[in-house]
Amino acid sequence: MDEIAALLEPLIPGLRRYAWALLRDDEAADDLVQDTLERAIGRWHSRHRDGGLKAWLFAIQHNLFLDRMRQRKRRGLQVSADVLTDMAAPGTEPEHHAGLRDILTALNSLPEEQRSVMLLVSVEDLSYEDAARALGIPVGTVMSRLSRGREKMRRFMDIGGTTVLRRVK
Repeated sequence: MDEIAALLEPLIPGLRRYAWALLRDDEAADDLVQDTLERAIGRWHSRHRDGGLKAWLFAIQHNLFLDRMRQRKRRGLQVSADVLTDMAAPGTEPEHHAGLRDILTALNSLPEEQRSVMLLVSVEDLSYEDAARALGIPVGTVMSRLSRGREKMRRFMDIGGTTVLRRVK
């Protein structure tokens, strides 16, 4: 068990970042990480030795996240993005805080498929292959979603996230 813990422990901060980015809630993120680690330990015997441990853990976490979102959807609950307005980071300049909020808002505006790829590749530094393995999609799909997600983020940041309304007569 100490061997497993030694392999998993360095990966926990990345799992936590990814969980928080998906859920925007500290407690829910901690629960997701704990469930991920419990499932990984419980199914340790079934992991592929030749595959990357990091990609395997992110795959477990992503699948648990999707399962929870499906359950919430069936129950009629909505995931709220209101947490973004209460993100005051101690010791940071207001401009930095506003920029961080803009980036998180832009990221949150992406479809879940693009947001997951962006987080795994750009934040958690997974290779395209590892991200594809974690999400269970082809590498080409990772590249396509990443490209579209980055373009949407650029556009969002260029226009400041304002919604353009169209007049209908």
